[in-house]
Amino acid sequence: MLKNFQLDDHARNQMTDEIKRYFLEERGEELGDLAAMLILEFMADKLAPHFYNKGVQDAHEFMSQRLEDIFELNK
Repeated sequence: MLKNFQLDDHARNQMTDEIKRYFLEERGEELGDLAAMLILEFMADKLAPHFYNKGVQDAHEFMSQRLEDIFELNK
């Protein structure tokens, strides 16, 4: 259950509500709390690390570029 990071109850409830809303609006399927929680756990365990790593990579590239800009000012 959400091994990679911890969510407080409020955040977890908001996310499961969003998943249930998405399935209802986009697919016409009504999900229960358990199904929405299982989807959230799947996303957190399998997909979130990829998004996190991409965010870290993008931040690194951004900061590296800013440092290069600063060094250019010194020349």
